[in-house]
Amino acid sequence: MPKEIYILRSHLSEDYNSFKNRIIRLAGNVVEQYTPDSLKACLTVRRPPLLSVIPFRKKKIAILSVTRKAGTGIEMITQSEGYEGGYLVKEAIPVVYNKEWADGDPTPGVCLLTLFHKKPGLDQDTFLSRWHNGHTPLSLHIHPLWNYSRNVVTGTMNGDSKWYDGIVEEQFKKRSDLLNPLIFFGPLLKVPLHMYRVLVDTRSFIDMRRIETYLATEFHIKSPVNP
Repeated sequence: MPKEIYILRSHLSEDYNSFKNRIIRLAGNVVEQYTPDSLKACLTVRRPPLLSVIPFRKKKIAILSVTRKAGTGIEMITQSEGYEGGYLVKEAIPVVYNKEWADGDPTPGVCLLTLFHKKPGLDQDTFLSRWHNGHTPLSLHIHPLWNYSRNVVTGTMNGDSKWYDGIVEEQFKKRSDLLNPLIFFGPLLKVPLHMYRVLVDTRSFIDMRRIETYLATEFHIKSPVNP
């Protein structure tokens, strides 16, 4: 089933709770009026920690992931306040959790949401090979990932969308699995080596000047009938 991702940003006067309520309400309205096969929201619901080895952005962001039959952009989203872009993506899920909570409830733990561009001068085939065949296995080996949604952007839903090459959601069952570097890069004696390996590998295919990382929370608004 084709997958679309829509990016929305908050306005300056919007606090975290107001932003969350607006996005969840929007997602629910999309489900009611457009009846997609599935819809999931991943968004910032709280301020990231002041000190972290991960350079979290402080701005509020939400992505809506929609699966449905191919069509034009969802007007209810594209005309919403803070809409930045809509994207056609090719998804892979190298590791997947067993969903045991109700739609509408937040997914346990936290999500590392990352938007990025390929390294300048890198051709598409090399970019994908380094990402899929190098970085993905390394991440699965080092990080305590619970769920990993890897999305390659293949096109935009409209011509004025800001471009990204990749959108990734890495889910961690416990907050400390992501925010404690001794766990995220563990075990303890291998933390420096693992940090070095991840940094070198990431720099080999991502434009680090433009990478965006966010501390986010996931909400399944409508799960697929046959996941």
